Amino acid sequence: MTPNDKQNERVAQMTFASVYPHYVAKVERKGRTIAELHQVIEWLTGYDEKKLQKLIDEKITFKDFFEKANLNPNASLITGVICGYRIEEIENPLMRQVRYLDKLVDELAKGKKMEKILRV
Repeated sequence: MTPNDKQNERVAQMTFASVYPHYVAKVERKGRTIAELHQVIEWLTGYDEKKLQKLIDEKITFKDFFEKANLNPNASLITGVICGYRIEEIENPLMRQVRYLDKLVDELAKGKKMEKILRV
């Protein structure tokens, strides 16, 4: 198993609930709201607030989180660099989806307009 495979497996087994508070803290620290965060997550995954809370309570892994998601058809429009990786070059589908979410949260925290974040 290569170091990349190990990292991919580690991320796949992380729970969404363990990362979600970091998303909340990041956007609130930059003056954005939880409602806006939920809007971004719903746009990407199709999970409304009620379903999202259920998944958090179940401590679902990122692997299951994205397997159950109804990924937005425009998700492939999310490009650029996040955490040192160019999103459109990430081969592992799960890692690409996790980075999509990271990029959307990052754009929200940086103050981008919602229309730009949601690729409208």
